[in-house]
Amino acid sequence: MYTSTPHPSSKNNSISCAIVTVSDTRTPETDQSGQLLQKMLENAGHTITRYRIIQDEKFQVVAQITSLCQLEDINAVIFNGGTGIAPRDITYNAIENLLEKTLPGFGELFRWLSYQEIGSRAIASRATAGTYQGKLVFSLPGSTNAVKLATEKLILPELVHLSSQLRGV
Repeated sequence: MYTSTPHPSSKNNSISCAIVTVSDTRTPETDQSGQLLQKMLENAGHTITRYRIIQDEKFQVVAQITSLCQLEDINAVIFNGGTGIAPRDITYNAIENLLEKTLPGFGELFRWLSYQEIGSRAIASRATAGTYQGKLVFSLPGSTNAVKLATEKLILPELVHLSSQLRGV
């Protein structure tokens, strides 16, 4: 039987997150996906300690994941953008080899949920998740609908539990 909370959550229900939007064109004012992600996480009681917009460049994505995952005040890094197959979509390629443990179910479930909303175009998404240097890492498509879907259906229900597992509590 499915329950919305399969494991008891730890006493600390607030997770410290960094949001990184990967885009050649967005600004803080036009980054609707990054703003939505921030709002959804904060409404759920989580803290946004860093927010950045970077270019679709592999070295920038690698630099962000490397530097953000070294910070003690961050538990999760959430990227949005660059997960498709267009020539400039490099987020997945930059992150995939850095992840120490992958959560293949995240991408599988995201694509299944996306398929129910957008049909076969869901196959083009390379959304992924895993761990790096003891931190959770999520990589979402850049569309606002995709960010909402992934955050609402997958990230928020499991963020506290996954973070607790990484900390050994």
